[in-house]
Amino acid sequence: MDLVIEAARPDEWAAVFSFLETMGLPTAGLADHLSGVLVSRAGRRIVGTAALEVYGKAALLRSVAVSEDRRGRGLGTALVQRALELGRQQGVENFYLLTETAQGFFARLGFRVIPRSAVPAPVRASAEFRGACPETAVVMSLSGGCRD
Repeated sequence: MDLVIEAARPDEWAAVFSFLETMGLPTAGLADHLSGVLVSRAGRRIVGTAALEVYGKAALLRSVAVSEDRRGRGLGTALVQRALELGRQQGVENFYLLTETAQGFFARLGFRVIPRSAVPAPVRASAEFRGACPETAVVMSLSGGCRD
């Protein structure tokens, strides 16, 4: 896989939001954290995303998506690893996420299921936790880094 993963450019934020909506993922609150949005492109087309909302030493990993034609090639893992690296560079020690469909994927990367009450208040105050993701979404966490 030789796709580049880098920060989304301001001129492609509309395309990022469109991609996420097409993938069935919420976009609420993402506009407040655009500096944490990563993309992978095939030519000019966005084929993968991941985003990080940093809240001090905690961060919400969100918007992890890979286009259907690019799945099964390691792009999702690479996007998550790059987002975690970005977070660690900013001093993040604990990562949290909500998922309805990808619990197995994130478990393979070292995330574990936790109760919502175990998530720090600033992360729980994010748009994702306050309603963009349903109450039935699984909450997962990872301390430090990502297992290969």
